[in-house]
This record gives sequence, structure tokens and C-alpha cells, in this order.
Amino acid sequence: MKPTSILGRYLTRQIVLNFLGVLMVILGIIFLFEMVERLRRISGMPEFGIWFAVQLAVARLPKTAEQVFPFVVMIAAMITFWKLSKTSEFVVMRAAGVSIWGFLIPICVATLGIGIVNVVFVNPIAANLYGMFETLERRMDTKNMSAMSFSDQGLWIREAIADDKVMVLQAKSLHPENNDLLLRGVTIIEMDKKSHPIRRIEAFAAVLEKGFFDLRDVSVYTEGKPIESVGNMRYETVLDINKIEENFVEPEAISFWDLPRVISFYDKSGFAVTRHQMRFWSLFVSPLFLVSMIFMAAVFALRPNNRRGGVMFLIVGGIVTGFSAYFLTQIIYAMGINGGIPVGLAVIAPTTIAMLLSISLLLHLEDG
Repeated sequence: MKPTSILGRYLTRQIVLNFLGVLMVILGIIFLFEMVERLRRISGMPEFGIWFAVQLAVARLPKTAEQVFPFVVMIAAMITFWKLSKTSEFVVMRAAGVSIWGFLIPICVATLGIGIVNVVFVNPIAANLYGMFETLERRMDTKNMSAMSFSDQGLWIREAIADDKVMVLQAKSLHPENNDLLLRGVTIIEMDKKSHPIRRIEAFAAVLEKGFFDLRDVSVYTEGKPIESVGNMRYETVLDINKIEENFVEPEAISFWDLPRVISFYDKSGFAVTRHQMRFWSLFVSPLFLVSMIFMAAVFALRPNNRRGGVMFLIVGGIVTGFSAYFLTQIIYAMGINGGIPVGLAVIAPTTIAMLLSISLLLHLEDG
């Protein structure tokens, strides 16, 4: 069946409307839970009001919604198929000579379009919102006096080194080697609590070791004093290479379009990029995974007669299958991040398994 035919457009409209309805309900429930959690977090913090909690909940919403997005598609498909079976429309279509595969083509095309729109247009907005969420979360952590940024502009670090003194470090480039971190073009500016510069330290290179920066070829600039040139200098810090890696931008806060550039930059800098690669390729194949959820829903909901316990079979079978697919995806995803299996296999395996299993069951139901 062509998706542009009258029946194809009808089925497309049904799945899209049901998808939007289920999505609105799920987003509303998630938002309520997020608001309760954020209000709990800011309780006892008079400097943060309800509006701040609303901002946190809205910014966190896309990431949580992304995790349940396949379930939304599956529920919408099950509702669509159940309604068509209940009203005998599915029986009429079959009697008119439409096979189950012709019936599913327009629905799968519409779902594929939903997945592509999600990746191409919605994901950049969601990534920006999640980046805003991380920023707001840091504002709540008042005890953390350090901040960090690593991009193609270099490494920037802000660290409190005393009650009334703050250090800002900038390195033009960095590269990990064994358990140490090599930095080039290092500048350290010490400031008082009013952000007035106290002194500036410039070094040609530095090595971040446990508890200190080992600065090489150092020049110290202090107001009212001549420039002091020293060979090496140890500068104490609480940072290490693991803490710097932990503070890199989360893959979820980077849009689909920016991930290739970030992956290339981190890879050239010598840092692990597995998480970012997994994120990029999982987004790339996510529309196909949504289509596999349509096939799963069809196994349980596409039956000519939904009487005699059909609704219970639909609900229980859909819930069990949905959660099984989700846990399978998460397990394989974790194995890919940890290097247990190749990234490509970790990304494509859940979609392939779900789709092949569903198609096999549909072939059995249709032709067996």
C-alpha cells in the first residue's frame, strides 16, 4: 500500500495523532515527577524559588522523555492497532486484499519520519536544554568552587585555592600520556575575592600530576615587581586527569549535528570518545529502532478478533516486550561503552534483534 493513497493517509493520520496524544500525556506525567523532585532538592535553599525549580524541570524533561520515546511509539501503535481491530476496520482491509505488510508500510513510513524529525530538529533543542540543566545544577552546588571547560578553544579551569583567592588556568592544548596530562601554553591568573588580579604565571608547558601542576619554563608577573623567570615550578591543585574527564560536556548535551566535530576534537586530543560515538550512532539508528517497536506492537495488537481476553494479552504482552527491549538495549549499550563489544555492533544489535524477531513472529501469524 502506498503511504500517499487514501487508506495510507488515513493510517498515517491515526498513528501520528495517537503518538502526539500519548506523548503529551507522558510528558505531563514526567514533568510532574520532575517538579516534585526539584522542589525537594531546593527545599531549605531560600535563594532558589519555584521558578528555578520550573526551569530545572523543563530543562531536564527532554532527557527523561528521550528514554521513554520508544515506549511512546509502541503504546501509540498498540492503541492504533487495537482501535482498528475493535472497529473491524482491520478485518475490512484484510478482506479487501491488503496484506499485513501493506497495512504496516504507511505506519512504518510515518514512524520513520517521526524518528528523523526527532533526531534532526528536536534533538538540538533537547541538547541545549540539557546543557542549561547542567548549568543550573552547578549553580545549586554552592560548595563547588571550581569550574571547567574544554573545547577547541583550549582548557579553562577555575579553582578556589584559598578562602579569599581564586585561580583561573588556561591551556591552549592538552594531551593525556599514561596517568599524566600534558599541557601547552599555560597561563595562570590568581585573583582575590573581588576578582582583582594578584599575579600571573605563564609557562611554556605543564604536567598535571597527582596534587600539582609541574610548570616548565615559567615567567611570573606581579604588579609593582620585575618579571621573575624560573625554570620549573610546582603549583598545587585538587584536580587530576580523571576529574577533568568527568567534567567534559555530557554527550546528551551535544546536538546530533555537533557530535562529529566534538568526537574528532576529543580523539585528536587523545581522550576517550566511546561514549560520544555511542551517542552519535544510537541517534543515527534511532528511527529504525522506532520502526522495530511498530513491528513489536503489531505482534500483540494486530489480530482480527480482540475479544476473549485480547485486551489483557495486549497490555501484558506489550509491557513485557517493551521492557525487555529496553533492558536489552541498555545492557548492550553499556557493553559498548565499556569496550566489551565494538561500537557498531552495540548500536545496531538491539534494533536488528528486535526487528528480526518481530518480523519472524508476524510472518508466523500471517502465513503460518
